[in-house]
Amino acid sequence: MINNLSIIILAAGKGSRMKSDLPKVMHKVANREMLNLVIDEAKNLNPKNITIVVSQEMENWQEKILKNHPEIKISFALQKERKGTAHAVSIALENISDLGEKTLILYGDTPLTTHTTLEKMSKKLDDFSLCILGFDDEEENAYGRLVVDENGHLAKIVEFKDATAEEKKIALCNSGVMGVDGKQIKNLLAKVKNENSVQEFYLTDIVGIAGELGLKRTFLKTKLEEVLGVNSRFELAKIEEIKQQQLRRKMMDSGVTLLDPSSVYFSFDTKIAQDVAIHPQVFFGPKVIIEKDVEIKSFSHIEGAKICSGAVVGPFARIRPETEIGENVRVGNFVEIKKSQIKKGAKINHLSYIGDSEIGEESNIGAGTITCNYDGYNKSKTTVGRNVFIGSNSALIAPVEIGDGAVVGAGSVITKNIASDDLAVSRSKQINLPEGGKKFHETKSKIKK
Repeated sequence: MINNLSIIILAAGKGSRMKSDLPKVMHKVANREMLNLVIDEAKNLNPKNITIVVSQEMENWQEKILKNHPEIKISFALQKERKGTAHAVSIALENISDLGEKTLILYGDTPLTTHTTLEKMSKKLDDFSLCILGFDDEEENAYGRLVVDENGHLAKIVEFKDATAEEKKIALCNSGVMGVDGKQIKNLLAKVKNENSVQEFYLTDIVGIAGELGLKRTFLKTKLEEVLGVNSRFELAKIEEIKQQQLRRKMMDSGVTLLDPSSVYFSFDTKIAQDVAIHPQVFFGPKVIIEKDVEIKSFSHIEGAKICSGAVVGPFARIRPETEIGENVRVGNFVEIKKSQIKKGAKINHLSYIGDSEIGEESNIGAGTITCNYDGYNKSKTTVGRNVFIGSNSALIAPVEIGDGAVVGAGSVITKNIASDDLAVSRSKQINLPEGGKKFHETKSKIKK
């Protein structure tokens, strides 16, 4: 625990520019809700508590958030009326019975701030009563400016609309993320007024108040991309782009080959070992684990699955949740696998659906094979043993078991279990009618005329 730390996350913003019924902070980046990404970073600091200020729109999401973070104490504070950021923090403090020696104030729509930066801010509070997270931005913008004194310490924050022409030239901007001495924060907030055009209580006002009280103030500078917030779908897409670039770089730095990095999309929790090669246009959903020496070919979609070492997947493969692809397995083009175990050395090379199944070692599943796992009411399992050969265009009607070494003839519909080493063929009898084709064409051509 970092010096008895409390963390407050402001997440009550309406987000009207998102044009969505979904609360803004619950929109996803890299398949993870923005608020959960902020919590992920915050809990790396091992705080004594995290308090999230929410609006009424967030009430239905609170249980889901708690389930995502069972290892940390999280509570919610309801901001019924949006009266500004200082008001939101005051509501949070009313709900914290055991406030830490230090308090960090974060934002639920700013998901790229790292725990490394937050830890540096916390350490600043060893010597200062207040620390603001700032960033340099040379482009024209409407951010508040951080004014620094001759000693390099923070003197004040000037809102852009109130800044002089000279102050607007300052590149050092305010992110809104803040660290405050836990012993001082309530006193500082109590002195904030709402004497402004919108009659809101601004958290930034405590910087000036702290100066009037003779408290030491400072700032920490970080990169702009780390403090970008989201207010629109366009900004959400920009954050997604930055996050994906970070994930791609992380993968390549850890020994993963990306043939076309910009076309590969990862989830926040994707785990890939070294010496994995990923071709262009591959998408990873949540909960994917890939072991060493795997090759993922183009246009494959993988989620909720484990792929063991030496496997080759794709192109055009869809691997769905609760699937494990064993060592040296081959899964080819236009194959879909769902909730199945494909064991070592098995091959499913093309045009097949395998669902709720177990495919044994070294077995071969021919083109067009379908496991018929759903009868409209229940899902049933297909079990295929070792060294089984399933001929092309076969349908395996679950529940069914096929023993080791068995062979299924192409075009078969299998409804009964097959013992080990048996050959099963299930086809309608073929009938050839002499000159039937000729008569067919003659008849059809007359009709067409």
